[in-house]
Amino acid sequence: MERITQTIERLQHLCRTNILTNWRFSEADLSIDRAVRPETWQNWQSVTLNSRKHIPWTRGKQVLWLSQTLVVPPRLNRYNITGFALRLSLRWWAEDAQLYVNGILVREGDLFDCFGRVLLSSSVRPGDVFHFALRLVSPGHDDGALVTSECVYESDAIDPGFIADEIGVCGIFSNPKNLQTLADCLKSIDWDALPERQEDFDRSLGRLRQILKTECPKPPISVSLLGHAHLDMAWLWPVSETWDAAQRTFESVLNLQNEFPELIFSHSSPALYDWIEINRPNLFSKIQDRVRSGVWEVAAGLWVEPEFNLVSGESIARQILYGQRYTEAKFGTISRVAWLPDSFGFCWQLPQLLKLGGIDYFVTQKLQWNDTTKFPEDWFLWESPDGTQIHSWMCSPIGQSIEPKQIAEYAANWLEKTAISELLWLPGVGDHGGGPTRDMLQVARRWQKSPILPPLQFSTAIDYLDRMASRSRKLPVWRDELYLEYHRGCYTTHADRKLANRHGERLLYRAELFASIASIVAGVPYPKTDLETAWKLLLFDQFHDILPGSAIPEVFVDADRSSQEIDRLATGILEASLATLTERVALPQPPHPEAIPLFCVNATNLDRSEVVSIEVPDPSKTWQVCDMEGNPVKTRQNRETLLVYAKKIPEIGLSTFWVYSSLLPVRNYEYPDCRTFIYNCQLRVEIDKTTGNLTSIFHVPTQRELLDKTGGNRLEFYEDKGQYWDAWNIDPNYSEKRLESATLEKIEWIEYGELRQHLRVVRRFRQSRFVQDYVLDIDTPVLKIATHVDWQERHVLVKAAFGFNLETDTATYEMPFGSIDRPTRPQTDAEKAKWEVPALQWADLSTSEFGVSLLNDCKHGYDAKPNQLRLTLLRGSVWPDPDADLGEHEFTYGIYPHSGDWREGETVRQGYEFNQPLSVKLGTHRESRGELSPQTSWVTGIPKNFIVTTLKQAEDSSRGWILRGYECHGRSSQFQIGGSLGFKDGVRVDILERDMGGNAEIHPWQVASFRYK
Repeated sequence: MERITQTIERLQHLCRTNILTNWRFSEADLSIDRAVRPETWQNWQSVTLNSRKHIPWTRGKQVLWLSQTLVVPPRLNRYNITGFALRLSLRWWAEDAQLYVNGILVREGDLFDCFGRVLLSSSVRPGDVFHFALRLVSPGHDDGALVTSECVYESDAIDPGFIADEIGVCGIFSNPKNLQTLADCLKSIDWDALPERQEDFDRSLGRLRQILKTECPKPPISVSLLGHAHLDMAWLWPVSETWDAAQRTFESVLNLQNEFPELIFSHSSPALYDWIEINRPNLFSKIQDRVRSGVWEVAAGLWVEPEFNLVSGESIARQILYGQRYTEAKFGTISRVAWLPDSFGFCWQLPQLLKLGGIDYFVTQKLQWNDTTKFPEDWFLWESPDGTQIHSWMCSPIGQSIEPKQIAEYAANWLEKTAISELLWLPGVGDHGGGPTRDMLQVARRWQKSPILPPLQFSTAIDYLDRMASRSRKLPVWRDELYLEYHRGCYTTHADRKLANRHGERLLYRAELFASIASIVAGVPYPKTDLETAWKLLLFDQFHDILPGSAIPEVFVDADRSSQEIDRLATGILEASLATLTERVALPQPPHPEAIPLFCVNATNLDRSEVVSIEVPDPSKTWQVCDMEGNPVKTRQNRETLLVYAKKIPEIGLSTFWVYSSLLPVRNYEYPDCRTFIYNCQLRVEIDKTTGNLTSIFHVPTQRELLDKTGGNRLEFYEDKGQYWDAWNIDPNYSEKRLESATLEKIEWIEYGELRQHLRVVRRFRQSRFVQDYVLDIDTPVLKIATHVDWQERHVLVKAAFGFNLETDTATYEMPFGSIDRPTRPQTDAEKAKWEVPALQWADLSTSEFGVSLLNDCKHGYDAKPNQLRLTLLRGSVWPDPDADLGEHEFTYGIYPHSGDWREGETVRQGYEFNQPLSVKLGTHRESRGELSPQTSWVTGIPKNFIVTTLKQAEDSSRGWILRGYECHGRSSQFQIGGSLGFKDGVRVDILERDMGGNAEIHPWQVASFRYK
């Protein structure tokens, strides 16, 4: 109501004054010593506000100096403020901010620590003078702004500004009748007493508060506070700076808790605590003491706060395993909260994984960033495909201060949506650390003295969540992924990090698998320390601003070093393990005296056939291959390289062949000059001679043409700029900004024979060059498109598009530990917002009779129509990394037509084969006295719809071995296991490797772990 609004404004004007237009400015980068002197300011210009009522200046790290002199008046709008405390309240948008008062630096900040109140005097007198000099540096990617600038006078007693806040809160929680009562109460203010009879005016405010206390209903909600400091492990600063920020933040909190013992603080990320423990042991010991006393909460269910859409399910399991083990070891108990306020969306299997990791609550606020729809729930049950449910809280915003009106508005909305009469608010500076400030805590104490504002106290997150869960009866259930309608470019940006992550996951799987088998079979020590080190490096680089590619260049230099170390450790373990195992293979008499054993090792729990490549010992000779019985194996030699058709390699096992030289001369092969089609018994593929696109993929088993008239592997280029969050966001209107097509430079044959047909297409787009190899091996149903790109474009997005002779209402995409259907004909706004979606190894369009999968080895961004799939290959963002994605890229994607839907076509199997090729190893000239069969399967008999994702030693090595995997088709099965390792009588365990009972039945989409002695 108008009276209420006017009264609040009048009261605020008695002790608050906006000084934004009083600043004068200089854009010269003056020395600090000169710029802070008032005599320097005489020729500075007056500021002009923009349409948003801000003081703007130009982007590009440009310096802006602002200055003004404040003389405390005897009265502010007729109100005597003598003896009041004076604070300067500022909010800026700047990469760097420095505030000088009377020549002394009193406050620093940046893009993240971007607001605050500075105490200028605890008791002002008329005529007190304060000279302000504010040095601001604009962001490199955006214009800078001084957003607000206000002087606030506050009394130790209750002042008019605080009463204005109380009135505002009363109004927020009032119904129309109560609003009229509130308006009537405000008539009791004796405005006529000012300025001469200020004591009478103050007494009238006191009487008003008593009236409000009795006449206006008490706010029907209480507010709990939890100190918080969101700290990205790396973002617009390198990792080394994160450690410094953590130290400053934690020391600040500890000091504030000495002064404000009521303060409870919470922080996540065991990786951060681990660094503090190693490098700042005294600080870590103090944190442990505060944890034991109950005023420091470790909400650390995962090693870091990772990206969840681009990593394997096993990576998420390890985030939980290593995070929870560390938390329990160092702080006495596991974390029951997954604190994930800032990750860019969440895969649908997360509820099941969190619950298997001992976590009861999932917390985020990121979906409040949606650009299309408002996420409908604040407090709900999130249900994964297997039926597991977890209590989920869309928390209050992070990085906030304590402002009564802001909190009350949020609380009223929370109460209306959830009917829960308690709100948890998260005060503290964040992103770059910081945490709660002394001023915030002083405001909280002031609030606690009010009989009108909602009751306020501090609480841990887990206590608050437990209270909410106990008060909740029937909650809404969310049965879907938590898709963030924003940051869709993160599926593609910095493709090198996506490749490094996929490579690291695949390599660690093989290293761990064969190290386990070698330890069981041969008794060699299990390299637990090195494996854990490599895993933790990988998990750290899955942080939600590193793997998505949304950080500064220095972050990726560190990540590249970590990837090299992962590769060194895991490759060393893998090679040593395979050597241990192959040395124990019992070889029969070789068919030729100089024959060399060739071992083909299969890491997947699916038997398979594949063309493998080896370097021959002597390129001047002709080499042939036979099996252990002497039967010839199909080969093709091209100088130093020998292609070998390795057939029926057993699941998680090996097959052995003999490689030997012959007297036949080295054969020279001829390639067809004009033909641009390749074929095998599964596919016939035609390539357009003028564009390099695919014009036909004929599926021989079903006698169906896969492609429609638009063809396949069309490289489509789009302008992609104008987004503030450049690395994060694709232009929503990019499809309207199609650019010219690439031009064909040449087509040439690389390989033409029975084992492999390999045709190269070279195309150019502006300054970039695409070299794409269409590769079709014998008997394979997958056309591979191996790609090398020299990418030199900025703000350009490129997709590989395929049009198909089929239509379907849904597309299926692989996600961590499962798959998800998304509509190709979206109807709701939320469905339409999914115009770019994440996937792991494949996406599929299928009818009940026929379908096609688009496989990849390191790409994640897809979009689909009823008859089209597109894979996003590269982008060209310039902030925060100006050189993101420039340079050389290598990746492979593939087209897999199949009968039936993706289940009948075994797309999951093809995805793993595409990403986990056979390992090959040449043995030595020797006589073997080993005990292993030349063809063996160490683990076999596992149902085809169960994908093994790890075989590892238990964290407590005395408890044996852990085998984990997931049901991939949404169909129940009975788990069985065989093989030469002799595993039997497995015990079901959770992700933390705690026994959990249960039988061998695997439910649809279930993640299952078994412990074997």
